[in-house]
Amino acid sequence: MILKVARVALGPTETARVDVTIEDSRVHFGARENCAPVINLEQFLILPGLINAHDHLEFNLFPRLGHGPYPNASRWAEDIYRPNEPPIREQLRIPKLLRLVWGGIKNLISGVTSVLHHNPYEAAVFGPDFPVRVIERFGWAHSLAFERDVSGAYSRTSPDLPFLIHGCEGTDQQSADEVYRLDDAKVLGPSTVLVHGVGLDGSGLALLKERGTSLIWCPSSNYFTLGRTLSRRVLDSGILIALGTDSPLTGSGDLVDEMELAGCEVGAERIYRMVTDIAARILRLNSGEGRILDGGAADLVIVQDHDQLPAEALHGLHPELVVIGGKIKLASVGLANRFVLPRFHSLEIRERGRWLVDCDVPVLFEAVEPILGKRFRLAGREVAA
Repeated sequence: MILKVARVALGPTETARVDVTIEDSRVHFGARENCAPVINLEQFLILPGLINAHDHLEFNLFPRLGHGPYPNASRWAEDIYRPNEPPIREQLRIPKLLRLVWGGIKNLISGVTSVLHHNPYEAAVFGPDFPVRVIERFGWAHSLAFERDVSGAYSRTSPDLPFLIHGCEGTDQQSADEVYRLDDAKVLGPSTVLVHGVGLDGSGLALLKERGTSLIWCPSSNYFTLGRTLSRRVLDSGILIALGTDSPLTGSGDLVDEMELAGCEVGAERIYRMVTDIAARILRLNSGEGRILDGGAADLVIVQDHDQLPAEALHGLHPELVVIGGKIKLASVGLANRFVLPRFHSLEIRERGRWLVDCDVPVLFEAVEPILGKRFRLAGREVAA
C-alpha cells in the first residue's frame, strides 16, 4: 500500500512530509508504481511501532495481586501465590494460549508492535496471526531466586543476543547485593539486560556501567510492589534504559500508562527513545525496528496529526492504525472504511477506545466470559465486543 502525504517521524523531534510505500514488509520512501491501495493520510502522523521491553503475556487478564510495599519481589511472590484460591484458580481455567492472545491485544491497542515476553517462547502461538510480534531471539533466566543455573543460562546465550534477568527487584540489602552475585557468576556484560534494578546502590550502579549492562524500567510495577522505582541517580547515569509494562499482576495498565508515569521522572523525548530506538538497541533488534527507515521494517503506528512533535504524540496515545511487518493489525472505526479488512472484529477497551482488530474476538470472549463474567478486564480495563 501507499500512505500518502502524512508527516513521518524521523526521531522524537523531527518529521518530514513524505509518501510511504509498504511493500514486502518494508518501508520505502516515495510512492512506488503499481502499488495499491493508495491511502491519503494528510492529517495523520506516522510513528515507528513501539517496543514493550518487558511483559508476561499470559497474565494480562489477572488483577493486581498483593498488598505492598514489599522489601523484595520474592516476598511478593510468597504472599500472592495461592493457585488453588480465587482469583488465580479461575484465571488458570482459561487456556494459556488464549491468555497469551489477550496479552498481545493489550500491547496492540497501545501501539506496541514488538514485545519481549519474559517467559518461554511459545512457537506454536507466536506466529503471524498473533496480535503483535513477540521477540524470539534472546536468552533469559527468571531471577537468582527462581533459576538454579543462571550461569548456564547465560553461557548458552549467544553474545550477539540479549540476556534478560530480573534483578535488584527490591529495596533491601538482599536486593542490592544481587548485582554483585550476578557479577560473581560472570553474568554481567554488554549483552546483559537487568529488569527493574530498583535496589541498585552506588557501587552496584558503577559496576553496571563498567560492565555495559542495560536496564528495563517498569515504574508502575515498582511503585506497587516496592513503594519506589529507579532512583534519580540511576536515571541520570547514562546507562541504556528501555521501558516495559510488566504484567497486571503488579503493573498498571498498558504501555501508554507506563509512559505517562515515566513522564513524571524524565522528558518526552527520552520516553520516545525508551520505547523506540533505545529499546531496539538493548534488545538487539536489527531490522529497523524502533525507527522509520527507508528499507526498514514496516512497523508503524498512525495517529491524528495536531502539529505535535513525535515525542508529544505519545502522551495519551490513541492509535488510528497499527501496521506490523507491513500488515494492518488494528484500525480505528474512523479509518477502517479506507481499507478492506475482512477478518477484523470490533473490540472496545473502556477508557481507551474502540477499534477493529485482526483477532477472532467472538472466540476470545466465549472462552473468558463463562469463567470471569461479562465485565472482565484486560490490564485493569473493562473489555467489550
